Amino acid sequence: MIRTDLAIIGAGPAGMSAAVAAREAGLDVIVVDEQPAAGGQIWRAIERNARLRPGNLAFLGEDYVKGAELAARFAASGAQHWPGSTVWHVESPEDGDKTVTLAWDGATRQVRCGALLIASGAMERPVPVPGWTLPGVMTVGAAQTVLKSSGLFPEAPLLLAGSGPLLLLFAAQCLAAGIEIAAVLDTTPAGARLRGLPHLPKALLGWRTLLKGRRLMRTLSRSGVRIYREVTKIEALGAEHLERVRFQSVGGPAELETASLLLHEGVVPNPQLTRLLRCEHRWDRAQRCFRPELSDRGETSVENVFVAGDGGGIGGAMAAVHAGRIAALEVAERFGAVNRPNGDVEIVKARDALRAELAVRPLLDAMFPPPRWIGELDGGEVICRCEEVTAADVRKAAALGAPGPNQAKAFLRAGMGPCQGRMCGLTVTEILADAHGKHPEEIGYYRIRPPIKPVTLGELAALDGAD
Repeated sequence: MIRTDLAIIGAGPAGMSAAVAAREAGLDVIVVDEQPAAGGQIWRAIERNARLRPGNLAFLGEDYVKGAELAARFAASGAQHWPGSTVWHVESPEDGDKTVTLAWDGATRQVRCGALLIASGAMERPVPVPGWTLPGVMTVGAAQTVLKSSGLFPEAPLLLAGSGPLLLLFAAQCLAAGIEIAAVLDTTPAGARLRGLPHLPKALLGWRTLLKGRRLMRTLSRSGVRIYREVTKIEALGAEHLERVRFQSVGGPAELETASLLLHEGVVPNPQLTRLLRCEHRWDRAQRCFRPELSDRGETSVENVFVAGDGGGIGGAMAAVHAGRIAALEVAERFGAVNRPNGDVEIVKARDALRAELAVRPLLDAMFPPPRWIGELDGGEVICRCEEVTAADVRKAAALGAPGPNQAKAFLRAGMGPCQGRMCGLTVTEILADAHGKHPEEIGYYRIRPPIKPVTLGELAALDGAD
């Protein structure tokens, strides 16, 4: 078992920024991450693209390029980086060090740390439309990951469906890369600009983000790509694979032939680790998801356990950078690595920068509200992909007396598959809330238990002799 001052889970914007700040303060830092290289989802493969495929940077955009500088500082920071490692358990006794258990290079390792920073980021909101399990249907984020990692993309022309900034960004990246888009099915409800108008004055603090959003919308509208507005009731159809998509729009019912449907309805915090640690969570009405309760310095309700980045609430890459720095400076102060006046000044600067980055968030939440129809599902739509549990199954369990996700899990095995409820948890909560006429916060979430990621018997057996 290895001992360190600060363990960081995730080497995305928040994790890299925190590691750099903590090392500057003189702390020992270990960063564990599932990906083979630093960057997280937003800056995935940034070092490789900058070194080996600089031509890709032209269509991935200037915000993506920003990651190269931080990745270089992270690499030079002196923090231990364990890429390709899978965290499957974390423990936080009431007194004493935290313990992170992970699989790395075929062996089980444990890291003891005085403080733990969870920077595992966000995940795309599952979009369980009929047929979403067919080959040929994937999420926008998954397609973007493949594009960044290897320059590959699904069979074009692509059909994009959903709402939100990431959908616009990916459409602009495809157009810049010469990837054909058949059409965009925009599910944003009517009146987006009117809903956002009350939040505009505050959002002006983040004027760069506003200008970027305007550029993306203009790029798409001028591209000639057909855009269907106010789309609802999307169905992916096909026998062995995706063949066509049926939907409703303001122009009436329509059906398009396609081999590739990419879905996106926003991103939500990944709650598995904070739930495993029994951190307190609350329901975010604007983003329709649970998020951990955090102090203004990123600490959870569990002492010396911090969260930075989109795992604590969706704010984007630059907000994650500032949040990571704040959490690391707080840890450094707490461990006596920096003088409090100096540390406080740096924290105040970082908090001001974070506040400016988050200023635009209420406007985005109002313009692109999360879909309510997911909680109203009641048919054969597959909710738990691991155990093939449908929306009707969840409602039947509710009718039989299952008051919450954990009881539904016992009835149906939903949440007991390889993903441990990561994909279905939020949807099950929403459907049960609708079925019982309660607020999602009253319904709650799965009680997460280890291992939170699949682990082999060999790796479990190696735990006894973990170094």
